[in-house]
Amino acid sequence: MHSLRIVLKKLAALSCAVVLALVPAEAFAFSRLKDLVDVEGVRDNMLVGYGLVVGLNGSGDSLINAPFTELSLVTMLERLGVNARGQTMMTKDVAAVMVTANLPAFGAQGTRIDVSVSALGDAKSLQGGTLLVTPLSGADGSIYALAQGPVAISGFVAQGAAASVTRGVPTAGRISNGAIIEREVGYSLAAQSQLRLSLHNPDLTTATRIAAAINAYLGNNIANVDDPATVHIAVPANYRGGVVGLLTDVQQLKVNPDEPAKVVIDEQSGVIVMGSDVRISTIAIAQGNLTIKVTETPEVSQPGPFSQGGTTKTVPRTQIQVDDSKGNKMAVFSDGVSLQKLVDGLNALGVGPRDIISILQAIKAAGALQAEIEVIG
Repeated sequence: MHSLRIVLKKLAALSCAVVLALVPAEAFAFSRLKDLVDVEGVRDNMLVGYGLVVGLNGSGDSLINAPFTELSLVTMLERLGVNARGQTMMTKDVAAVMVTANLPAFGAQGTRIDVSVSALGDAKSLQGGTLLVTPLSGADGSIYALAQGPVAISGFVAQGAAASVTRGVPTAGRISNGAIIEREVGYSLAAQSQLRLSLHNPDLTTATRIAAAINAYLGNNIANVDDPATVHIAVPANYRGGVVGLLTDVQQLKVNPDEPAKVVIDEQSGVIVMGSDVRISTIAIAQGNLTIKVTETPEVSQPGPFSQGGTTKTVPRTQIQVDDSKGNKMAVFSDGVSLQKLVDGLNALGVGPRDIISILQAIKAAGALQAEIEVIG
């Protein structure tokens, strides 16, 4: 009996392995719901401020070329009880900077956030500088945080009398936990009776699958698709944990996202990205470049020793090479080929990324590329 159980367990394991091997790989391309959507109202807010960085070792703004730095310095000193108005300042240890930060959703008063500091004038480096108290405002003009602290940069500048070396960007830095939140953004998530989920990549099929997964999990039709970018959820009145509990459970659901067939081309860098659903109809492609190479190698003709009337002349010599790519052949792509076969076929033509861009655009113009081409850059 014991041996029979072992045999049955092995057969069950073997049958499961066979079933898993027969299931297509796309069936396991699932993502968590929290990685596909954002909850409307739960968002960051951008903050910006203007401040001064002091303590620079002669690498700050030249006050002649950056008058706003001098005015800011004078105003700051006046607030501290120092009358410097009308005085000529020659310091180069101060730099005017812009300070930026993101106020996270539900950021509580008194908590700290990171800030980025960027030079505004002609400062050479912010190394060793300290940012003075800088108010950070939102789009509504209200102050939400105060920033201050030593600036950490990743670049550096080293120079001598005849040469200089710059590594990274020494005029931009960061202050870890450099700002304190002084004002919160009011939003009560627990009091909401309706939720709207915004898709990162709007798609009607993905939105429908998300709504179906939520309804199947809760056993009730509370999720509806408003448009390809939004899924609407009516929060059940008696759900355990309320809105927070509902989101905690729903965000762990697995959904297989769909995406349109798209080819993204960056013409500046020559980068090509193609989605897995890109297909082409039956088409024949031939690619050839005409390359003409002209090389000038002039030679000097000199008369022999003791010759009468001879002169030294430069004799031109030109070599012309023509490559018309006669070895390239026409390739035929079958109807509905996969992405891997399309890439293999283009590579077999021996073309580079720049030529592949032209080929893809020509295929699209012929109506054989079943995908959208998006050109960036």
